[in-house]
Amino acid sequence: MFYENNSVKELKIAYIGGGSRGWAWTLMNDLAKATDMSGTVYLYDIDYDAARNNEAIGKKFPGNGWGYKAVKTAEEAMTGADFVIISILPGTFDEMESDVHAPEKYDIYQSVGDTAGAGGFFRALRTVPMMREIAANVRRYCPRAWVINYTNPMAVSIGALYREFPEIRAYGCCHEVFGTQSLLSNALEEMEGIAGVARKNIAVNVVGVNHFTWFSSAYYRNMDLFEVYKRFVDKYYESGYNKKGLGNWMNDFFASDARVRMDLFRRFGYIAAAGDRHLAEFMDFEDYLADCKKWSFGLTPVSWRKNNLKERLARSERLLSGEETWELQNTGEEGTLQMRALLGLDTLVTNINMPNRGQISNLPYGAVVESNAVFRGGSLVPVLSGAVPDNIYALVSRAAKENEATLDAAFSLDLGYAYEKFSELNMLKSLKMEEKKELFETMCQNTEKYLGAYKK
Repeated sequence: MFYENNSVKELKIAYIGGGSRGWAWTLMNDLAKATDMSGTVYLYDIDYDAARNNEAIGKKFPGNGWGYKAVKTAEEAMTGADFVIISILPGTFDEMESDVHAPEKYDIYQSVGDTAGAGGFFRALRTVPMMREIAANVRRYCPRAWVINYTNPMAVSIGALYREFPEIRAYGCCHEVFGTQSLLSNALEEMEGIAGVARKNIAVNVVGVNHFTWFSSAYYRNMDLFEVYKRFVDKYYESGYNKKGLGNWMNDFFASDARVRMDLFRRFGYIAAAGDRHLAEFMDFEDYLADCKKWSFGLTPVSWRKNNLKERLARSERLLSGEETWELQNTGEEGTLQMRALLGLDTLVTNINMPNRGQISNLPYGAVVESNAVFRGGSLVPVLSGAVPDNIYALVSRAAKENEATLDAAFSLDLGYAYEKFSELNMLKSLKMEEKKELFETMCQNTEKYLGAYKK
């Protein structure tokens, strides 16, 4: 790459999972809008044909600053890369169907199943060997690249990258916090009549672990938003709040009425800053998942994801044929903004996932945590967020410890040891030991195609 007239040219981006029918198009959209950067995105995927399709689709995107090239090897994609983007599905939706639905035989219901609990654990067993291979390839082909991960389980994925290659420059992106910033913006309009506040102008202190993130403070200018949010919660606690594009949970598996967030605020005094579907999985089953309709959110069945994939494949065909053309949109994602800042084109403060180096003072050193960080030319520095407040410490520290235990299990490559850690999951505490063992063995059998590296 080189700099010319306040822009950066000839960047090389390696996209691992480059056959994606979702995140890849989002990246193409956002790169087309980032007119002060240009270069080539190398699309690498175990499904080479899918990467080839995205190469053709990328060339049809508006703008001419970016090229797209499908490649057959990680070496070709990553050698000399400035950025590596990871967006992979560990396994298929058949394996995810086991993650989410196999535990239902034991009355264990999961609203997402990709981070916490039984589903998150088995997804991690499949993901970690892949992340270790990616980290080894970064060390081999582009050790100074910035590595941006979007794959869940986020904390375990980032932990795996750093355990395999401690000098890696990796971090994880998650947009869950953005939704709660937008909710606070809506609260400002509802309670104070202050309309149109962009979420980036809602200043928050982020503490926690991915998908179980919290705001320990929140301000708009010099206005303490905790007091505003309290009145907002009092107003909407019973009815819920699904306006301003939050969606309606009754006809959208990814929406909620924010009632879990509101209840957590009333119970603990801090603002839970992820979506209700994720937050519920970190709490005891009786709290929210036992009666999700009461709390106005739904369980996302994997059958929906399979049908959605068919729709995205059909859209891919339309984009390839020219029947549909892509119109640039505001995706709300920050990947390209982060790249611009790391290249020195801007400065950015936002939430990311990285190993704890003291940014959260009372969580274990080295555990992957979510906090704010400052992006500027060639530098990514976590913000010192202080301690997780006492009221929520037990919950957050439990989640952090489960993430680390899951990572230990996956690194061991030993299913016997993995079962020990599986049996300790908070989500499974109501089960008898024989039920835990039976569930573990069933989920192993269902996903054995992706567990070949593990000793039985």
